[in-house]
Amino acid sequence: MPKVKEPTDRSSRNVAEQVSILFPLGAEETSLAPQHNTGILPAQEIRRLIRENVLFSATEPINNEQVQPASMDLRLGAKAYRVRASFLPNPGARVDDKIHALATHEVDLTEGAVLEKGCVYIIPLLESARFTKRMFGFANPKSSTGRLDIFTRLITDHAVVFDQVPEGYKGQLYAEVSPRTFGVIARKGSKLSQLRIRLGSPHASDTGIRRLHEEVPLVHTDGADDVEKMRISGGLAVTVDLKGDPTSRLIGYKAKPHTDLVDIDMVDAYDVLDFWDPIYANREGTLILDPDAFYILVSKEAVTIPPDHAAEMVPFNPLQGEFRVHYAGFFDPGFGHADAGGQGTRGELEVRSYEVPFVLEHGQIVARLIYERLTQEPDRLYGRDIGSSYQKQGLALSKHFRR
Repeated sequence: MPKVKEPTDRSSRNVAEQVSILFPLGAEETSLAPQHNTGILPAQEIRRLIRENVLFSATEPINNEQVQPASMDLRLGAKAYRVRASFLPNPGARVDDKIHALATHEVDLTEGAVLEKGCVYIIPLLESARFTKRMFGFANPKSSTGRLDIFTRLITDHAVVFDQVPEGYKGQLYAEVSPRTFGVIARKGSKLSQLRIRLGSPHASDTGIRRLHEEVPLVHTDGADDVEKMRISGGLAVTVDLKGDPTSRLIGYKAKPHTDLVDIDMVDAYDVLDFWDPIYANREGTLILDPDAFYILVSKEAVTIPPDHAAEMVPFNPLQGEFRVHYAGFFDPGFGHADAGGQGTRGELEVRSYEVPFVLEHGQIVARLIYERLTQEPDRLYGRDIGSSYQKQGLALSKHFRR
């Protein structure tokens, strides 16, 4: 079973040398000091952690393309282990030990392999962490991963919760991967999840969100950009659009149950109608969610993430509906912001019903947007300084499908 390799042997020293080439210290970075002692770390601070081997790979150097404005993409390793069930290792136990007890077989991802729908895989990532005090990590599926309904969670040794890297953690990072709707082809180096790093606890309060909206309008929609009309409670309320475009009346897509495989590293490769059924608005502005079906819908609001903030979309309240919204919740600095080419961008909603049919109504609250301050503004913004598949999006499927 895979073990964490500290970067001390000859091959790891070679990797460290490559890191110094890939992430040279620029003059502009030497003069930048964090504006806040707590917050989400921006791109330039993530690059510093890579240079200092706080984030490292014992076998292959982390590349600059992995660094996003306020997060870092994580890469699948060479082996996937199909396991009988999902698990948490819990205190005193390592993920490797659980893999040894629960694995049914090993899958070689070196040249690409099929991850079957409905199966659970544990995949050691190429990245490891060596966190210091006050440094925490939290993970989320990438947007394209969520739009394919690939259930993905981060696991660490001794973990009692998913998707978190605790303060002071030193060790291997793992991904739990379970395709729910489509069988997929993945390979070593494929990027399904992303990691944010936080110092302290910088969540914005509801009062802080209102104040932020007065400085930079966070919501753009008919009649809802007045701060007094915004629904803010534990975050900014996000509602669903079930009226759609007046001309096309298209409001979303429902995944077909029996389709071909999707290669997660292919872009603009698949015809939409081979995998999705379009959904059109009815006169009532409602949609009945079928049990265990997967839908792509869109928010009524167009939202903005200011350059010095990041955001995460979380479920509104699991007690208010028999459905789950949004598997991939990170919103980068600059999303929907004018300086990055946006004028408010609507949030895409990944929706799955539970055991019973459920009626969703136009304007119903389905999620909350939680804003978090960065320690300083990143030196790259979503949609301006990096490629972005979803800036200015309306209703949009993942980048794998032809538009």
